[in-house]
Amino acid sequence: MSPDDALKYARKEIENAPQIAEDPDLYSPLFKNVSAFKRSYELMERILKVYIYRDGRRPIFHTPELSGIYASEGWFMKLMEENRRFVTQEPQKAHLFYLPYSSRRLQTALYVPDSHDLNPLSIYLRDYVNWIAGKYPFWNRTRGTDHFLVACHDWGPYTTTAHEELCKNTIKALCNADTSEGIFIKGRDISLPETIIRNPRKPLRYIGSGRLVSQRSILAFFAGNIHGRVRPVLLKYWDGKDPDMHIYGPLPARVSRRMTYIQHMKSSKYCICPMGYEVNSPRIVEAIYYECVPVIIADNFVLPFEEVLDWSAFSVVVPEKDIPNLKSILLGIPLRRYLKMHTCVKMLQKHFLWHPRPVKYDLFYMILHSIWFNRINQVQIEKEQ
Repeated sequence: MSPDDALKYARKEIENAPQIAEDPDLYSPLFKNVSAFKRSYELMERILKVYIYRDGRRPIFHTPELSGIYASEGWFMKLMEENRRFVTQEPQKAHLFYLPYSSRRLQTALYVPDSHDLNPLSIYLRDYVNWIAGKYPFWNRTRGTDHFLVACHDWGPYTTTAHEELCKNTIKALCNADTSEGIFIKGRDISLPETIIRNPRKPLRYIGSGRLVSQRSILAFFAGNIHGRVRPVLLKYWDGKDPDMHIYGPLPARVSRRMTYIQHMKSSKYCICPMGYEVNSPRIVEAIYYECVPVIIADNFVLPFEEVLDWSAFSVVVPEKDIPNLKSILLGIPLRRYLKMHTCVKMLQKHFLWHPRPVKYDLFYMILHSIWFNRINQVQIEKEQ
């Protein structure tokens, strides 16, 4: 089949996915429709081919950054470029085309500190897209709708704005998945999990399980730098106001001597994940790693893998206006529901892990699946239009 026919075939297969009651590799309460996800994933493994452009100067292109807060884009780039199952050297067979740039490398290479000017970054990416559109026929054939990028820096969305087709048509996997700014397009774009990698050689080294529910004596915990619109309000209402609510700015030395940041997460029922300057927060994935139910406070934030995951099964989303009622909202959750959420968080971990070599259903595959899944849905929309 041609690439387009293959995507249309996959769409029909997913719509008519056989119902599964139980699967040893998938925990069905995590998913909106586990049968559709399983069938889509199987088809991705069987069908999907990705062409990676070899153009682009280092370090902005083809140079993954594997540590730090923006490591998601680097790990995806590394594992995608090393992949033999999905990558094709024959672009005419490709269903998707990967633009292998790093928004973090773009920022460090081109941004003038304190200038507040992002234009050089977006212009550089615009010129790159124009270059590949002039050199190859693939961009112009679809106006970029079968192309994708992966960008975790806060400024990732803004680097696309100088090129209209890149901004509006291309599938963008972004950590800063904010629908209020008119750049992230829900249903086309992907919310990319923000993960902190401390040791690139051993990405799983600092990940550990939390305590039993009976050993979680803290109702809610947050500690971190105070910036953006949400965190100052969180501290205003809860810093030092209630013994059940361990809410701080940077964790004070007097507190950390008794209990570290990670120990707090392992000992808390709920981990508060407020937005910073932008809507995304690495605390969401940190909470999952330590089996602490994430409480997400960030209006207009599209949650990672929202197209397939049911976030109500393992998290609490609190509108920013309800911060004063935070404790009563958490206490209002019945114990039985909390126990189910806690179990779901534990079962969810496997989908948010980076491995030196990808493991089925891990974070690399979840990102690629969401890109594949949204592209299939867009093919249907294009046909209808």
